Amino acid sequence: MKEHRYDNKDKIYIRVTAVFHEDGRLVPVSFVTGEGRRIRVDRVLDIRPAASLKAGGMGIRYRCVACDRLIHLFYEEDRWFVEGGEWGPCADDTLS
Repeated sequence: MKEHRYDNKDKIYIRVTAVFHEDGRLVPVSFVTGEGRRIRVDRVLDIRPAASLKAGGMGIRYRCVACDRLIHLFYEEDRWFVEGGEWGPCADDTLS
């Protein structure tokens, strides 16, 4: 598989823990920030094919709530990414 590398500060690849359900759905349950903090995904609001206009790329967009914030996780080919930005402390400050 050809790997695409772009120098884009708005596209941050992250480690995600996800679950495959019996019906084939892939659902993220947590992710690790660039600072190494594990964040729980509280709710998945929407799953659909979509482009990341800020970071570039096309994949499956997961519109989620984590730490009382709306976030977009993207599953692109075989990797997960988020659009740029930093995470401040959560109310429960992670799963770690």
